Amino acid sequence: MSDPYETIEVASADGVATISLNRPDSLNALNMAMRKELLAALKAASRDEAIRAVVLTGTGRGFSSGADLRGGANERSFRAVLSAEYNPLISAIRELPKPVIAAVNGVAAGAGVSLALACDLVYAADEARFILAFVRIGLVPDSGAVHALVHALGRHRAAELASHVSGIAQRLAQGPTRTIGLTKRLINQADGPDFAESLSLEAALQELAGRTQDHAEGVAAFSEKREPRFAGR
Repeated sequence: MSDPYETIEVASADGVATISLNRPDSLNALNMAMRKELLAALKAASRDEAIRAVVLTGTGRGFSSGADLRGGANERSFRAVLSAEYNPLISAIRELPKPVIAAVNGVAAGAGVSLALACDLVYAADEARFILAFVRIGLVPDSGAVHALVHALGRHRAAELASHVSGIAQRLAQGPTRTIGLTKRLINQADGPDFAESLSLEAALQELAGRTQDHAEGVAAFSEKREPRFAGR
């Protein structure tokens, strides 16, 4: 396989294609170019009969920090971006007719967790961390994260990871209330619908979460490197 990409690296040896997310300065944040290139690389690996397995990893200190929060207004057209780019990417990993292994070399956050969980096997380095940080910016988990967590861990452990709480009522009360409620809807639905239905519901609820004041505050706090001050609206 050739490597005509700018945001990822692809190397092949002994029947294994290693796809490395390659934006180390942003901890491999998933911008539009990376999403498109990663999907193209997965499709190429699927078609290439010489490839028998795929490894997905990251360059630098991180696996992937998730969505690129500095990607501009287009990144906040949540339902459209999830439906057209993220969900096909997750589905491509799950449906690729060859084993896909996540080699999590560092932090995996947000959609980076979803990428790892979509793989058939996940191997994590000692320094790897998995962070579902959506609630910190007033959004719900997306890209298949809730579906994967509920089926892998069960409802209650998934709820703990998805909302980033440790059972402390005060911390919940200070969080983005509407977003947590939407997350609960996702968790309640995850036991029932199939994966495609779960992805569609995620995209719809993320569009609602993206319109909240708390999401705007979460993004502002992230940019200003401060703690968010959520108002529950």
